[in-house]
Amino acid sequence: MLSYLSCLFSTTSISLSRLEKVLDEALAQVRIILVEPAGALNVGSVARILKNMGLQQLVLVNPQCDPRGSEAQKMAVHAVDILETAILVETLPEALSGCQRAIATTARQRSLETPLEHPRHALGWLLETPSALIFGPEDRGLSNEELNYAQRFVRIPSSSAYPALNLAQAVAVCCYELSQLASRSQTVPPAISSEVSPPSEASLDRLEGFYEHFETLLLNIGYLYPHTAASRMEKFRRLFNRAHLSQTEVDMLRGILSQMEWALNSAEQSGAVDDTLIACNHPVADTLCNSPNSSVVEQPATRRESESPSSETSI
Repeated sequence: MLSYLSCLFSTTSISLSRLEKVLDEALAQVRIILVEPAGALNVGSVARILKNMGLQQLVLVNPQCDPRGSEAQKMAVHAVDILETAILVETLPEALSGCQRAIATTARQRSLETPLEHPRHALGWLLETPSALIFGPEDRGLSNEELNYAQRFVRIPSSSAYPALNLAQAVAVCCYELSQLASRSQTVPPAISSEVSPPSEASLDRLEGFYEHFETLLLNIGYLYPHTAASRMEKFRRLFNRAHLSQTEVDMLRGILSQMEWALNSAEQSGAVDDTLIACNHPVADTLCNSPNSSVVEQPATRRESESPSSETSI
């Protein structure tokens, strides 16, 4: 009997050890990003929360305080190591380098076309691949420009009488949900695997490169104007982010952009600039180029296709 119990406890111990290892690996993929944190006490509290919930990566974007000073250490207590290993960067794109997924937090609906989700419903998505959870400054939250770097958005439900949470409180709620979701995912039997594995999602670095390339081309052809480019690109970002593009798909799209740039440069050098480009540089181009029935857009496209029968193959 004693030998049976000893074997049972030993097996249970091994199983728990393996489970903890799997949980640690899942949570280790998620980095917590604080954008321009202003309070050292908050940064220290966040470090402690990360250690409480099994997370390890803390990234600070342009901190407005001393993230390793006495105040931060006072709140971190036994999580000073999280502060010491925290990565400090100047910009949000730097903080997201190497990630494939990103979720941003916001306290209000704003004018986002992408819906705001409950943390419990969305955060599990971060556990499958190198990812980031982004929090904004204490005084203003994330700007629309900063939100553009995320693919999904979460809002923590709270009382309408006082909906705003302290930064450390918001991080605590989300990290708790992450920890619970990671634990739950290990107790659910895995789905029957398909013979064809899904394509790897493009990294956020590569997506950002595509967006910059795309915006540059749209500005060059006159579809975008400098004073409206930011708002237009927000819509394009939402569109492509919903598609969760793979690396191969991003490469394909950038290949198309490069081919278009080459064709435009060739046309300019030969003096045969397409009528579409002339129209799109006209003051009313915004209307013409966005009208699905506009002959200014459709007719040159038809001519170009007939003149370049091999264009599809070259792409």
